[in-house]
Amino acid sequence: MDQSSKIWKLFFGSGSVTLFNTLRAFVINKLLAVFLPPAAFACVGQFMNWMNVGQATSSLAMQNGWVSLTAQNKDNLKNLHGVWRGGFRLTTFATVFTCVAAAIFCFVAPLEKMLPGVHPRLAQAAILFALPGILATNIVTICSSVMNGLGLVRRWALIQIVASLFQMLWVAFFLYTGRLSVLSIIATQSVVAGFFAARVASRAGFNVKTFRQSVLDIRGPWLSYAVMGLVPMIVAPLVLMFVRSLVGSELGWNAAGIWQGVYKISDFFASIFSAILGVLILPRIRREMTLENFRKEFYPVFARMMGFTLVFCIALYFGRSLVVAILLSGSYAPAADYMPIQLLGDFFRSGGWCFGMVLIARRETTLFLIIEVGANLLFAVATFVGLRLFEMQGPMLAYAIENFVTAIALAISVGRLKWNTP
Repeated sequence: MDQSSKIWKLFFGSGSVTLFNTLRAFVINKLLAVFLPPAAFACVGQFMNWMNVGQATSSLAMQNGWVSLTAQNKDNLKNLHGVWRGGFRLTTFATVFTCVAAAIFCFVAPLEKMLPGVHPRLAQAAILFALPGILATNIVTICSSVMNGLGLVRRWALIQIVASLFQMLWVAFFLYTGRLSVLSIIATQSVVAGFFAARVASRAGFNVKTFRQSVLDIRGPWLSYAVMGLVPMIVAPLVLMFVRSLVGSELGWNAAGIWQGVYKISDFFASIFSAILGVLILPRIRREMTLENFRKEFYPVFARMMGFTLVFCIALYFGRSLVVAILLSGSYAPAADYMPIQLLGDFFRSGGWCFGMVLIARRETTLFLIIEVGANLLFAVATFVGLRLFEMQGPMLAYAIENFVTAIALAISVGRLKWNTP
C-alpha cells in the first residue's frame, strides 16, 4: 500500500469513529436543545466548562502525551511500563487534588450568580456527581489514547464507539424519566463507559497490575505534555465562561444561549478534525525526524485535511438553516444567521490544529503555550470590543480573527523549527 493510500485509510478510518462520536454529541445536544430554552442551555454550557476545567486538572490534560509517549516506547516494554507508571501516578495525585478543590468550591462559591436560574442545592449535587463522572471520562480518554499509541486501532475504535453509545443512552434515559437534574445527568454520563474502557484496555496489557510491576517510574517526559495540555484546557473554558457571561449581561441570557448553539455546532466540527489529527499526526511526528521525513509525513496530511475542511465548510454554509434545525431546535433558528463568519473561523482553526499537533508531538512547550494563551486572550478581548461594535455578530467575528491569527502564528513557528540532518 503506497503512502497516499495509507493516509486516506487512516483518515477515513479515524473519521468514521469520530463521526460516531459526533453523533453522540449531536444526540446529547439535541436532547438538551429540545428540553431546555436558550437561557437554560447557556447555564448547561457554563457547567460543562466547569467540568472541562476539572477534567484538565485531574488528568493534567496529558492525553496527547499518552498517545505520543506510548507510540515512542512501544518497542521497549521496560521503558513503556515505566512511562505508564509515571503517567498513572501523576494522574492519581492530580485527581485527588481536583476532588478536594471541587468539594470546597461547591460549598463556598456563589452558585446562584454563576448559574442563573439553577437552585444552589441542585448545582451542589451536580458538582459532587461530577467527580466520579470526571474520573470516568479520564479513564475513557487515557485508555483510548494508549490504544491509539500502541497502534491497536480496533480496540481504540471499540472504546470510542461503545463509550459514545453508553453516554447517549444514559442522557436519553434520565432526561425522559426525569430521575436526575439536567446538570447531574451531564455530570455522570461517562460512568458506565469508564468501566468498559478500562476492561478493553486491560486485555491489551494496560492495567494497574502492569504499573505496579514496573521497576521504572518515568515522569520527566510527561511534564511538557502536561503543561502544553493543562494551560489551554484551563484557559479555554475560562475564556468561554467569560464570553458567555459577557453576552448574557450585554444582550441577555437567551442571546447567550443562541451564541452557545452556534459555538456547539463549531464543537461538532472541531471534535471531528481534532480526533482525526490526533490519529494521523501525533504518532507520526518525532523530534528526531529529518526535515525531509517531516515534509513527507506532514504535508500530505495537511493538504488533504484542508481540502476536506473547505468542502465541509461550504456544505455547512449552504445548509446552515437545516443544520441548526437538526442539531438544535426551532428555538435556536436565529443561530443560522451567525454561522457564516463562525465557519470561516472553523476553517482556519483546522489549519492551526495541524501545525499545533506538530508542536505538541515535538514537545515545543514554551512556543506552544505562548501561542495558545495569546489566542485565548485575543478571543476574549476581540469579543469584548466586538459586542460593542457589532452586537451579536461580535463573538463570531472575534472567533474568526482569533483562529486566523493563530493559524498564521503556528505555521510560521513550525516553519522555523530545526530538524535533524540526515
